[in-house]
Amino acid sequence: MGVENFALGFIVNPIAGMGGAVGLKGTDGPEVLKRAIELGAKPVAPERARKFLMELQPLKEKIRLVAAAGLMGEDEARECGFNPVVIGERKEETTPEDTRRAAAEMKKLGVDLLVFCGGDGTARDVLDAVDMDIPVLGVPTGVKMHSAVFAVNPKAAARIAIRFLWGELPLKEGEVMDVDEEAYRAGRLSAKLYGYVMTPYEPTLLQGMKIPSSVAEDELENKRAIARYVVENMEPGVIYIVGPGTTTRPIAEELGVEKTLLGVDLICDGELLARDVNEAEILSKIRGRKAKIIVTPIGGQGFIFGRGNQQISPSVIRMVGKDNIIVVASKSKIMGLKKLRVDTGDPELDDLLRGYMRVIVDYGEEAVVPVE
Repeated sequence: MGVENFALGFIVNPIAGMGGAVGLKGTDGPEVLKRAIELGAKPVAPERARKFLMELQPLKEKIRLVAAAGLMGEDEARECGFNPVVIGERKEETTPEDTRRAAAEMKKLGVDLLVFCGGDGTARDVLDAVDMDIPVLGVPTGVKMHSAVFAVNPKAAARIAIRFLWGELPLKEGEVMDVDEEAYRAGRLSAKLYGYVMTPYEPTLLQGMKIPSSVAEDELENKRAIARYVVENMEPGVIYIVGPGTTTRPIAEELGVEKTLLGVDLICDGELLARDVNEAEILSKIRGRKAKIIVTPIGGQGFIFGRGNQQISPSVIRMVGKDNIIVVASKSKIMGLKKLRVDTGDPELDDLLRGYMRVIVDYGEEAVVPVE
């Protein structure tokens, strides 16, 4: 495979990720999309698609870009100076079937790599259409991304694509996972393995599959010890923005308040101030107040922002300040991670957050971990 005849398939799910900042934990289905729009959700996928394509610009004369029509990739490609081969017809409202149809057509055309912008639901649609017949790579754009087919961010996806183009990367089987969104919104995380696709393998740029938390007693006691330490050091009058996860939930339990497992909650002076909040609600509550953010990295991936907690948006993080971010993780989780990761969608903020962060790993015990 040579650079001169490399065919790159490109599909954008234009609604992927819209449920994140407004706290809907996904955008699967027309009713959820309607609700997201009513709550003020804005498109996320087009900008992340453009970030990916802009990284490919030096090679745009050498790549044969095959894009889905209109909002599903063609528009972003043309905006970035590409002259794509267009698959399908432009539609103002798109469906999963449109993704499956475009991916199947790209498979027939024999593209060398199919890049999609979306989340786990889009990954499933692509899997249904191409199985393991052509290589697939995801640009992370959704709310929930448990699958091992996503690059860590759009720029990393472009680097993987270019290296694969030059024949520098092998292929591996990447797991395609997804969760039941209705159960997810109700606070029950039920992830299921749907199958595998072939994915270019670059472990430093490709995210792993989400690893569920252990329920061993020593792990649970470790989390309770972290919770006691965090609670004992909480400051009066400060609003604590508590992210999702089984490591943050014991903090609420230590205070005797009920936390949403998969949502973001606000706690102040030991009381639940607001439950399962979205970005707008967080900003309205913390404006003019001192606030701190408590988050835990995703097991197996290391993300502290940009995966499943998009309610804690760049605007929220900037208002709170880097020095007021508290990261908590059990010892076993942190041992399985070489680094923490951020993918807020704001490159300048990501750069600000990179470096090193202290992570509370037990009562009075911290680890210093690099952030990329």
